Amino acid sequence: MSDALILVVEDDHELRAVVRRGLEEEGFAVSGVGTGREAMKRISEQAPDALVIDVGLPDADGRDLCQALRAQGMQSPVIFLTARDALTDRLAGFGAGGDDYLTKPFSFAELAARLRATLNRAGADGKVSAAGLRLDPTSHEAACGEHSVRLTPTEFRLLGALAAQAGRPVRRRDLVRTAWPDGAVVHDNTIDVYLARLRRKLRALPGAPAIATMHGIGYRLQ
Repeated sequence: MSDALILVVEDDHELRAVVRRGLEEEGFAVSGVGTGREAMKRISEQAPDALVIDVGLPDADGRDLCQALRAQGMQSPVIFLTARDALTDRLAGFGAGGDDYLTKPFSFAELAARLRATLNRAGADGKVSAAGLRLDPTSHEAACGEHSVRLTPTEFRLLGALAAQAGRPVRRRDLVRTAWPDGAVVHDNTIDVYLARLRRKLRALPGAPAIATMHGIGYRLQ
């Protein structure tokens, strides 16, 4: 898909320049930034058709950035770049809303091919609403209007999973996959404790959505 706008979020200036130049030669329109905060600002100005995000950004985990963007309704495909090839890292990337995963060093031809494939699969735009909730992956804050609260990384990922599916139930097992490492033993009362904390923090945000319990199913942000 030529002329698609790709945002490359990579803190290594040299690698970012190489990826940008190569994608432009393939017919893509490319923009590049080096931090999660810059990415959030750039996306607020113009939503890209797809993103290439380095997991190890200097100011945020790239997976938290992806989750925050998903929570705000962005459905553009995301390909993660990472130096880590462990299964748990790949699963965490998919759990955060990523569409594909490439390990450094990677073949540029493979990156271009994967971008085309994810863009073709993405099809029509299907944005969701998170009831006015904004998530900042660089500070792990949730905001609604002019008010904000600080979250722990686990709280942030749980809220991000709920916000990305705002209005729809999210099962407990899906919350566990998103917020904890693969294989972690997470008891039901552990999830209950975290969700109770999240509810208290959301109540401190005037106009923020609430977390409803869907008995026998999971939870829903509404």
